[in-house]
Amino acid sequence: MSGKSLMNGGGESYCGILPTKQPNKSERSPAEVVEGRPQTKENTRQPNLGRTPSRESRPSGLERVREAARKNGKLKFTALLHHVSIDLLRRSYYSLKKQAAPGVDGMTWEEYGQDLEARLADLHGRIHRGAYRAQPSRRVWIPKADGRQRPLGVAALEDKIVQYAVGTVLNQIWEEDFLGFSYGFRPRRSQHDALDALWVGVVRKRVNWILDLDIRSFFDKLQHSWLVQFVEHRIGDRRLVRLIQKWLKAGVMEQGQWNETTEGSPQGAVISPVLANLYLHHVLDLWVKAWRKKRARGDVIIVRYADDAVLGFEHRDEAEQFLEQLRERLAKFGLELHAQKTRLIEFGRYAAERRMKRGEGKPETFNFLGFTHICGTNYQTGKFTVRRKTIGKRMTAKLKEIRVELRKRLHARVPGTMKWLQQVVRGYFQYHATPGNLARLRAFRNDVLWSWLQALRRRSQRHRMSWKRFMASLEPLLPPVQVLHPYPDARFGAKHPHIRGKNRVR
Repeated sequence: MSGKSLMNGGGESYCGILPTKQPNKSERSPAEVVEGRPQTKENTRQPNLGRTPSRESRPSGLERVREAARKNGKLKFTALLHHVSIDLLRRSYYSLKKQAAPGVDGMTWEEYGQDLEARLADLHGRIHRGAYRAQPSRRVWIPKADGRQRPLGVAALEDKIVQYAVGTVLNQIWEEDFLGFSYGFRPRRSQHDALDALWVGVVRKRVNWILDLDIRSFFDKLQHSWLVQFVEHRIGDRRLVRLIQKWLKAGVMEQGQWNETTEGSPQGAVISPVLANLYLHHVLDLWVKAWRKKRARGDVIIVRYADDAVLGFEHRDEAEQFLEQLRERLAKFGLELHAQKTRLIEFGRYAAERRMKRGEGKPETFNFLGFTHICGTNYQTGKFTVRRKTIGKRMTAKLKEIRVELRKRLHARVPGTMKWLQQVVRGYFQYHATPGNLARLRAFRNDVLWSWLQALRRRSQRHRMSWKRFMASLEPLLPPVQVLHPYPDARFGAKHPHIRGKNRVR
């Protein structure tokens, strides 16, 4: 059963758009084997950002842009900046995080909103007459789970607003181009959608080897010259291209010192995920799709979330050949794989049996989007399945954060701390409460309870709360351990009913 697919096509002219190639013959394409989508139009739809109550029956300008992009994948859009209106800037402002840290301008969300309409009118005027200037990002460092630090770039508030608005316009076009196995930072495409697609791909297709990819310092190594070329494939509006170049060249401020940026896009910038998806679409996605179609003999699956990607292969020699050629491909665009984190492992329905015959023990595991993936067996049917549990290091790091915060709240009122803990545990469960992960969830909740009890005991040397009293009065207040997510194939089948039950390995 083949793991190959074709790109989407279509064609139509549009006012303000320069066609660079004759329209393709058909709008339909075979479904992506992992994603299983019948047409690109089922790819996530943006809400209508330009519609007013008096024009409910007519499509907005952004909808018309998306319609044109969907019908012809070779159209080049030459007039887009007029879609960056005051209304769109206002919606962009209200879409930003209200409590986000300020950039080099020191402007907070609340302060900017005190005279919002006048500020937006001035910003709109500067954008359209070319007087808008991007400010450098403020660099901060956040700790990673492995002890290292990750650089983040905090943009100025006006830059965030403009980036959000421009990203909204550009996504109307690029969302029609992006492929089905790309999930990161895309509308209505969550991490759990990517996890479901990976589970379905490994279980239903002939996957015997997993290639776990890790691109070293991806956001820091984006080549500006290549990125601009990728933008210009579809964007002929020079004003929008210049805006993107301004953000790329704005530099970073660290400890009062300005540093030039000749490559990369700051993590934390609103526009960075959009540009990163575009970069990997051209560098990785299209190349993988062509490689799978032309060179693969067996099944090949891929799921990508931002710069994290997992591929499954039926044959080991194809996986090794792919990896060697991928290194050459990435090097051409200034990227490289992390040697220690990129692994090819034996994984799939026959991995345990084959490794046992060779005396090599259990199959190796791999991590993806917060979960460790394990070769397992369905307890009811006895058939192969992929078990998933929270990554141990991630859970340990989260518990450490909770203990640190509890120490800071040592003298705070108990009801306030209780409400905060409820929010933390509930948020953790909303992501991690998947089928088969109950043991890790119970361990997490028990550790939170124990840390909370220790914090309460430190509040008084005389009246130390007992475990029995604590469990009777406060333990029921934390959210209970329960599965909040459906089984991967159930949710995948609900979203893609046209392929339910298909592509199964017999």
